[in-house]
Amino acid sequence: MFERINDWAKRSVTLKLLIIGFLILVLMIPTSMMTSLIRERERIRDEATDEVSAKWGGTQTLGGPVLSIPYKSYLKDNQGKTETVIRYAHFLPDQLNVEGSIQPEARHRGIYVVVLYNARLRISGTFPQPDLSKLPIPASDFLLNDAFISLGITDMKGIKNTISFRMNGQDYDFNPGIPSNDIFASGLHFPLRLNTDTTHAFQYDLQLNGSKYLHFLPFGKETNVSLRAPWNNPSFEGSFLPTQRTVDADGFKAEWKVLHLNRNYPQQGLGRYIGNTEDRQSYRDEEVYASTVDRVADLSDAAPFGVRLLLPLDEYQKTMRSAKYKEMFICLTFLAFFFVEIINRRRIHPIQYLLIGFAICLFYILLLSLSEHLAFDLAYWISCLAIIVLITFYTWGIFRNRLVTGMIAGMLLLLYGFFYSLLQLADYALLMGSLGLLVILAGIMALTRNFDWYHIQEPAERIGKQEDAKADG
Repeated sequence: MFERINDWAKRSVTLKLLIIGFLILVLMIPTSMMTSLIRERERIRDEATDEVSAKWGGTQTLGGPVLSIPYKSYLKDNQGKTETVIRYAHFLPDQLNVEGSIQPEARHRGIYVVVLYNARLRISGTFPQPDLSKLPIPASDFLLNDAFISLGITDMKGIKNTISFRMNGQDYDFNPGIPSNDIFASGLHFPLRLNTDTTHAFQYDLQLNGSKYLHFLPFGKETNVSLRAPWNNPSFEGSFLPTQRTVDADGFKAEWKVLHLNRNYPQQGLGRYIGNTEDRQSYRDEEVYASTVDRVADLSDAAPFGVRLLLPLDEYQKTMRSAKYKEMFICLTFLAFFFVEIINRRRIHPIQYLLIGFAICLFYILLLSLSEHLAFDLAYWISCLAIIVLITFYTWGIFRNRLVTGMIAGMLLLLYGFFYSLLQLADYALLMGSLGLLVILAGIMALTRNFDWYHIQEPAERIGKQEDAKADG
């Protein structure tokens, strides 16, 4: 009885399909571990990038200059006591022009490449004479002698020159830090005594180290930015794209023009209320008052824009994209072996299916490790040929049939070539993938159109009975 059940289990097509499906589920464990390995290596690369950037200069976002004037504000608490606090009114420039160049530099940290840059910028523009009458603050409460100009710089370690701010024919030297953190978390400032000029023209040069990207805040009533760099793989990002750009083998040049109407904050207004929860509850009347006036400082949507310097090739991104097709590749390979097994009436043990699945998983580990040292395309085809040779020799050992072995090798080469083409066609990957699956499904349906699935194992059962009869005889 046991032997008959064992023989049925060996010859049952339905049971074999269930076993193959179970093996595919089992292989999801190493494939998910492999995906985690790719992310881990990418994270190690990012940590190496952050380590180098921390010593050179991190990502940079430049804002300003901003003219700030302190004023007295009188708060009354719940007990009726009046307290005087200092707050700030902020004024943005009418015209803000940025012109400069970016000099990229590739540094190596172990096997990883880190893109750094040195930006040389000339920034100029004009401030209008502040119109204090438009703010709901008595003129006598403004402390005009304590006004200051501030610049916002994300990573202060990147500053490589003494910044001399020239305004109305006079030079000013910046001090580190900003008296008010209404707008900028870090940056520079210098005190300024306002005069009666109608406009205040300014200009200064800035040499700044950074990494990954350089962004600007559109603080001018009209903001114009012009950048150039000998880097032919830029990514223009942020809230605004360049109005003009050219990218060629020698590098890129881009120009932006942003109007104050394109952003969601005014040219002048009062700063954000700073304090803890208890203060906010005590001075809730002041909070209502502050909410009725324009606030320059509420820059949750400051609309930064700029450029990111991309590496010509991100091997981890391409490896992850190739790994997205791993389940499909395993299913198609198992399906091919299943049909070869049915047509040739040569049973393949589940362990053999499992070994073939492990070989397919090994392809992605080879691809990941080789792509860290070689060009991705070369790493892909080396890994591909290694796995095809491995599975081809294993197939020959199973079937001892040149035709079957050649068919399996050709099928694997076709599949790897197909998935490689999908990696190259980023914009058309879905279209080509769906068409490819349609062709594969059509081929399978054409090959199996004459199969009698209900009786496909009967010849094998007769052969088994004849073999049993000979054994009994």
